Amino acid sequence: MASNTNSAFTLAERAGKTTVSSGSTWEPKIGYSRAVKKGNMIFVSGCVGIREDKTFAPDVAEQTARSLEIITAALAALGATPADVVMTRMYMTDISEWEKAAMAHGRIFGDIRPATVMVEVSSLIDDAALIEIEATAVVG
Repeated sequence: MASNTNSAFTLAERAGKTTVSSGSTWEPKIGYSRAVKKGNMIFVSGCVGIREDKTFAPDVAEQTARSLEIITAALAALGATPADVVMTRMYMTDISEWEKAAMAHGRIFGDIRPATVMVEVSSLIDDAALIEIEATAVVG
């Protein structure tokens, strides 16, 4: 469900929105976009921290950093930056690891300080995924 690089993104106009596809095989199967821009709002779908080689790091900090890298690339495809983010949502399979995820999140958003939520969930789309992050941004 993740994108490899910003260059892998494809933009399309759909029903008055700009959508971003990362080329993930899941997008057409599930029927979603990596990110959607409507007016000055950008919504980035949940991103797990899958690597380009389709594997997951064993550590939540590394997966968090990778998830945020994917989110940053999706934002860039729509002309936005992390500074435009107003909300992030983090879904973790083990909330006791929250500090590791928080440190990685803070490296990107420490000075930006979007609203955020961090919750524990029983599982994610892949058993190896430890965290999934989504973001909302406002541009302009």
